[in-house]
Order: sequence, then C-alpha cells, then structure tokens
Amino acid sequence: MKKFLTGLLLLTVFLGAGGYAIYYFGTEMAADQVVESVTADMKVSGEMSQVREYIEADPVLSTYVEEAKAAQNDELAFTTRAEATRVLIQKVGISEMRSIQENAQSGNLSEQEVIQKLEENLSEEELKALKVLMYKEIYGE
Repeated sequence: MKKFLTGLLLLTVFLGAGGYAIYYFGTEMAADQVVESVTADMKVSGEMSQVREYIEADPVLSTYVEEAKAAQNDELAFTTRAEATRVLIQKVGISEMRSIQENAQSGNLSEQEVIQKLEENLSEEELKALKVLMYKEIYGE
C-alpha cells in the first residue's frame, strides 16, 4: 500500500510539473506563432499601413500610442508576448478571449467595447504593458 501511494504521489507530481511546463512553454510558442503569422500577413497585404492610419485617425487609439511611446520598460508589468499571453489567459480567460475575437471580427463588438472588456479585467499597469507591446508590434520598435 505504501509503494502504491508513493507511486501515485510521484505520478501526480510528474503530471503537475508536465502540465505546468506545457502551459508555460505552450503559451510562449503559441503567442509567438500567432503574432508572427498575423504580422507577416498584414505586412504582405498592406494592411499594416491601414492599421497605422486607422490608429492615428482615432483620438482614443492615438492617445494609447502616445502613452506607449512614453512608457519606460522598467515600469511595465510584462515585456514579452508570452508574459502578456499568460496574463490575458489568467485574467480574461481563453473562452472570453475567443468570444471577444469572434465578436470583433464579425462586427458585433466595437474597438471601444473590446477596450472596455480589457479594462474590466486588467490592472492599469497590465494595460500599459499591453499598449506598449501592441505599439512595438504595429510600429516595429
């Protein structure tokens, strides 16, 4: 009985560590692949310049760009896509993120509603870090 319990405990620890490793490295790989794919597609199709023009024409979004330009990296809650992905998964949830994406793509959710949903779930520091990461992806800095 003691060997069985020891074996069960070791199996549980192993599966827990494996699950954490998959979560940690999986989110990093997934974030990098998605962002690289979308960014490359947008650059090839010319949509990236349209996104920049749209952002600069919208007063709220252009304010976000200015905040991102002025932000110092040492003040940010996170600095990589993987860290941002983990925070979004923890705070917003995968199903809610999918719902936001589907509704935004179908036109059922405006950019202001997307921003509002993120503001409800993220702290000011996390929002600031997310703005900086988006700025870097869009403007290549």
